Amino acid sequence: MLFMGEYNHTIDAKGRLIIPSKFREALGEEFVISKGMDGCLFVYANEDWNAFEQKITTLPLINKDARQFARYFLSGATSVELDKQGRILLPANLRSFAELDKEVMLVGVGSRIEIWSKEKWGSINEDVDMDDITASMADLGFTI
Repeated sequence: MLFMGEYNHTIDAKGRLIIPSKFREALGEEFVISKGMDGCLFVYANEDWNAFEQKITTLPLINKDARQFARYFLSGATSVELDKQGRILLPANLRSFAELDKEVMLVGVGSRIEIWSKEKWGSINEDVDMDDITASMADLGFTI
């Protein structure tokens, strides 16, 4: 299943976050959250996380960038479970990493969900130049 759409939610005083029902259906009761790129968190269904982990374990241990890449994603990763109200407890280290305070955006991005601070999500989308991005995608062989 592909995740798509964006949802505005709040983190409560105890660090709990409601996961939108459309996302819960695909994630199941337990899933993985890790540090993401660009200052957000990545959320993966267990099967997608396992595939990602498998790719990481194939990286050569003697390569310094490969070791750092594995550390970055695996050291902060944590398995979370939904409570009866459809909430998860976001660990303090991950909230701090992504600068999540109260207002957050949950964004479906294909095989994963990203969790952004509402402010950061707004600012990264402010000056998007789709012409430049489209040209870059064409360079990667992506066309529509």
